[in-house]
Amino acid sequence: MEYNLLCCNVGRRGRLMKDFRQSLAGKGLVVGTDNWSVAPAIFLADKMYVTPKITDPHYMEEVFSICEKEKIRAVGTFIDPEIEVLAAHREEFLAKGILPLCPSLHTAQLCMDKYLMFKHLREHGVRTVLTYRTLADFQAGLGAGEIDFPVFIKPVKGSGSVGARKVNDMETLKDLFAEGAHDYIIQELMTQGDCDADVYVDCISHEVVSVFSKRKIETRIGGASKTISFKDPSLFAFVQEVAAVLELSGPNDMDFFYKDGQWYLSEINPRFGGAYLHAYGAGVDFVKYILQNMDGKACTPEIGQYDEGVLMLMYDDVVIAREADLLRDYHD
Repeated sequence: MEYNLLCCNVGRRGRLMKDFRQSLAGKGLVVGTDNWSVAPAIFLADKMYVTPKITDPHYMEEVFSICEKEKIRAVGTFIDPEIEVLAAHREEFLAKGILPLCPSLHTAQLCMDKYLMFKHLREHGVRTVLTYRTLADFQAGLGAGEIDFPVFIKPVKGSGSVGARKVNDMETLKDLFAEGAHDYIIQELMTQGDCDADVYVDCISHEVVSVFSKRKIETRIGGASKTISFKDPSLFAFVQEVAAVLELSGPNDMDFFYKDGQWYLSEINPRFGGAYLHAYGAGVDFVKYILQNMDGKACTPEIGQYDEGVLMLMYDDVVIAREADLLRDYHD
């Protein structure tokens, strides 16, 4: 039986397609989808499909049709808004013998709503960035001495750093809230130890089996573009503490800060992160774990099994294709 992997809404993640195909090494196919026929990464999959947008009422019908046609064994997405969509159909995927590389629906909702995640982590005693949902709550915290300017604001359900910014004073903060461009949360400005970790949570045992941590050297919109690997046993232990209060499955991109000698969780994207390329380049292969999980086998933990001081330096690349090779686009 082939180990065919469906990657939904792959967009510009072409190098991930190449790495997945290399990891599968002929054991299966990488099938890529997107809602636009000129998404570069679909051309780097073994097979490509153009699907409706995830908001289309027939979207999941199309996904299940592709799964049946291509004998898909595992499915995941590269975009945050689709995580909840797939998570809502976890049981249906499992009933069809397909491994869903996504968390439970409740955990997916927590990961998407940053204030709900803050409350959940606080209730379970997990360190996270101090967060306020409303301007009134922030003003009360400011008056109580819990927080001070400068602060950091971002959309409560944002993605790709859109709308995220530092704010230095109350006048600017009030103006931004009044503009209503985003539904903001207000957070303590964390400035130390900015790093992230690629974490694989076993889909069978639901234990953390791999953690690859890297410090950010340069960050562009949407993620880190230059990183360097490091190891810290206290961070590895904290990752396991975080995972223990959530229902995660498969690849996760976790962001952290360091304050007063302790790690704090910033947020979780329960999918392959763009900087997973660094982990793979340093010898940490999540597809290996996915293959074992496809067969119903739990993986042996290999936390921190990589070298420190390995750099990832992103650069642009291109796909050259013929117009005749484009698939038909869906139209609203």
